[in-house]
Amino acid sequence: MFTAAEVGAANRQAAGRGAPGRGAVEELQLCLSVISRMGGAVSAGEDNDELIDNLKEAQYIRSELVEQAFRAIDRADYYLEEFKENAYKDLAWKHGNIHLSAPCIYSEVMEALDLQPGLSFLNLGSGTGYLSSMVGLILGPFGVNHGVELHSDVTEYAKQKLDFFIRTSDSFDKFDFCEPSFVTGNCLEISPDCSQYDRVYCGAGVQKEHEEYMKSLLKVGGILVMPLEEKLTKITRTGPSAWETKKILAVSFAPLIQPCQSESGKSRLVQLPPLAVRSLQDLARIAIRGTIKKVIHQEAVNKNGNGLKNTPRFKRRRVRRRRLETIVFLDKEVFASRISNPSDDNSSGDLEEERREEEATTPPDAKPEAPVNFLREKVLSLPLPDPLKYYLLYYREK
Repeated sequence: MFTAAEVGAANRQAAGRGAPGRGAVEELQLCLSVISRMGGAVSAGEDNDELIDNLKEAQYIRSELVEQAFRAIDRADYYLEEFKENAYKDLAWKHGNIHLSAPCIYSEVMEALDLQPGLSFLNLGSGTGYLSSMVGLILGPFGVNHGVELHSDVTEYAKQKLDFFIRTSDSFDKFDFCEPSFVTGNCLEISPDCSQYDRVYCGAGVQKEHEEYMKSLLKVGGILVMPLEEKLTKITRTGPSAWETKKILAVSFAPLIQPCQSESGKSRLVQLPPLAVRSLQDLARIAIRGTIKKVIHQEAVNKNGNGLKNTPRFKRRRVRRRRLETIVFLDKEVFASRISNPSDDNSSGDLEEERREEEATTPPDAKPEAPVNFLREKVLSLPLPDPLKYYLLYYREK
């Protein structure tokens, strides 16, 4: 999606080139509308960090909590291997039943949910678990993180990706994680005796007749985000029967699948995971890991005076507004747009100067340093039996 200033600049450029007036502007606006529904609102990145840089620059990511969650989980990890080259494009991806929305859409959803530690979250159409895992990084160990997915093969895929994240990602040790729980079923058939949630997101288009059903899943003070009537909509429950509604942006989602009755004529009610109290063993692990993190931080403060710093990303480019090139498919026709702001373009001299700066500051054989997992190192150094160390590390492999 583009700011009004960018659209206006593009329109002025088209007029300056002698474009055919109002018709060209209307065609451009149609293109922008389609782009906003499909994604493609920001430039492609070379890696996950650059994708997040672009989302921040375009102001889709606006809060530090959301930025940290996006940086902690590599979007490419949720792609099938043969499609990973597209992971850092701001586009939706679908393969069979597996589906990921465009990063700009997830950014808007995460910001609209206003997530805080300890809240309960329900993801309707949880898919690959990418969004649920990012949410879990913010909710912390005392939150609730549930997902309902229609397709059993996608539920299994999400569980595999979650297991991979816990076992192999250093980001897991940087956060107190609220692990998602996924169940298979139609989200329109949730058992009426289920608990209500602080935050609810639906990843499919909601028909108007199901709006009240979605609202019923929400606690007073809670927030529901869903595509409703072609608009990503934020609904806040301000009282038992009072609501505030805000339209966020135009989107186009596949509609919710209507429930099918079983042979007995009864619907198949979806039972959500119980809101179980953590075991004493789990609480002890959370407390010990938290204490170790505090010790690590205090040691760093005593040594450096300012605590641990984030490992600098290797050869990061200076973030600048970039030209957007997008190809949009409208049925069988192709409409290509190239939109740029004259003030955003860099002259060849500026680009050459930047290239020389990078070459001067980067040794020719330099390689990115592997980030240090201080928590893991500290746990492994403790005078404890190996089984207890591995338990504190969640039996992680890396």
